[in-house]
Amino acid sequence: MNEGRVIKLPKTEYLRIVEGAKSAYPNEGCGLIAGTDEGNVRSIGKVYVLQNTDRSPQHFSLDPREQLAAVKDMRENGWRPLGNWHSHPTTPSRPSEEDKRLAFDKNASYLILSLAGEEPILNAFHIENGESQKEIIEIIE
Repeated sequence: MNEGRVIKLPKTEYLRIVEGAKSAYPNEGCGLIAGTDEGNVRSIGKVYVLQNTDRSPQHFSLDPREQLAAVKDMRENGWRPLGNWHSHPTTPSRPSEEDKRLAFDKNASYLILSLAGEEPILNAFHIENGESQKEIIEIIE
């Protein structure tokens, strides 16, 4: 597991996640995150808001064409894929059993934004072998 991994997230990119989640509501919003990875610190350079092709409030699938375009943009900017984000429209910001089951990349950070309360709540997780461990998110100006 990645003990104490820190995710540095610019406020502009945090707001991109919130807006992407709100625009997909009542379905889950989703996308990718990219940036740099230095030891236990990941700095997000860009959040990609992609279509949830499942159009479901309980799960998501990324649009393959948009995914390829995002990866191309990452390469052009010198970033690497760091993981993905999705929203939980009516449930807490923690991995569901399905999220854990479908977390195939043990190197990814999984960001989950809950819209269940008055204010959005964002958490990040490392998921490996069906176990999740919270990562630290620092929203930077």
